[in-house]
Amino acid sequence: MKPNILLIMCDQLRADALGCTGNWVKTPHIDRIGREGVRFANCVTNSPVCLPARISMATGRYPHNTGVWDNCQYELPEGTPTWMAAVRDAGYRTSVFGKTALHRGGPDVREFEYKLHSYGLDDVDEIRGPHATVDVICHMTERWKSLGFLEAFQRDMKERGGKNRTLVRPSALPLSEYYDVYVGQQAKQYLHKYEREQPWFCWVSFAGPHEPWDTPEPFASMYRAEDMPEPFQRPPDKKGSPTGELDRRFAESPRGGIRNAKELRASYAGKVSLIDNQVGQILSEIETRGELDRTVILFTSDHGEMNGDYDLIHKSNFLNPAVRVPFIVSTPEIKKSPQAGAINDSPVEWFDAGPTLAEIAGATLSFTQFARSVVPILQDPRSEHRAFSISELLHEVMYLDRDWKLMLNRKHEAYRLFDVKNDPQEMEDFSGRPEHASLITQLKNKIADRLKESGGGY
Repeated sequence: MKPNILLIMCDQLRADALGCTGNWVKTPHIDRIGREGVRFANCVTNSPVCLPARISMATGRYPHNTGVWDNCQYELPEGTPTWMAAVRDAGYRTSVFGKTALHRGGPDVREFEYKLHSYGLDDVDEIRGPHATVDVICHMTERWKSLGFLEAFQRDMKERGGKNRTLVRPSALPLSEYYDVYVGQQAKQYLHKYEREQPWFCWVSFAGPHEPWDTPEPFASMYRAEDMPEPFQRPPDKKGSPTGELDRRFAESPRGGIRNAKELRASYAGKVSLIDNQVGQILSEIETRGELDRTVILFTSDHGEMNGDYDLIHKSNFLNPAVRVPFIVSTPEIKKSPQAGAINDSPVEWFDAGPTLAEIAGATLSFTQFARSVVPILQDPRSEHRAFSISELLHEVMYLDRDWKLMLNRKHEAYRLFDVKNDPQEMEDFSGRPEHASLITQLKNKIADRLKESGGGY
């Protein structure tokens, strides 16, 4: 009998914001997945921004293949081959609850469910992210409207822009109607009522902990700002050229510009714990159904969040808080084996989730894609998945292995080089030092080879 598959995906969850990866957020249910599975400690997103990352996830293709380099008016063409469709064709009933960002249909997303069907998803309850939800109709907003909460939500969200972009206060929504609770509960109810003979694939796609910092009570008060980790300080300004997207971000956000970073972190941590609570309820429902011992679980996020580190918020850069993401896989076989709780530190790219779940489902990917299943690593967590990973943004590319991170601007000039093994906070830039010129050349050649192998230019 094929296993059921649960894909849990967050939006803007940085890699260190879990109990099992850091020491400042309580996530007992997600930690349980890690204890019963394999945690990949060196996973990076294919792009540290929503749309290109999610398009890459669905297709197994890099931004240099898709041409999607940033958030833009792009949507996945109807009927595009995806690993989700392959899973469906392998005999699964597929479903999604939450944010996909794969199409631009609107203003009523319910009228465009056929597009998600064409990507391989049978049962759909889609929402947009928090900001887009202000002007978009979906099942969730119609529920809010019927309960009298929609206008209050819209007013609250509109007050969180401009000078108020780092405003921290609880949502205008009660906890029971908060968007991450809605997503979790819809998925839970779907599984509770599921009676088909087919194994199920359920994609639970939370809109959080993406900002705004609007965590509802009681989670808003779960963490104190003074207990949060200090934000990373911005290193000295880069002198001379070349420069890149990171330098543009620094120029836009002056030193000391994020004065309430620890307050942001406390709200963010509360939202992560809220999501963890929903994950726990979903796992309990699966356990009640008697199916937890035959369910594969993959937990990940599309990209991270700066949360005031280096005087930055949001994402759109290659520093660790934005580019590193959690990646945990639990299978029935691992839970009963000595591999349970193993940590693999070889590089992983987040779109590797697709072929991993396809292989587990017994599906065949007959279209051109460049993601790589981690199933062999599940069988031997000490082995290497990739020698290095890459991430792309606005025609720039980042290289990361166990020792070094290199950032190339759109002219393919090295503008940051970090010794990540000895400098995990990425404070000291070696890119302009003559003694590292040979290393930079070696790493650039590896990038060139990867791009060539995956149909990109250099």
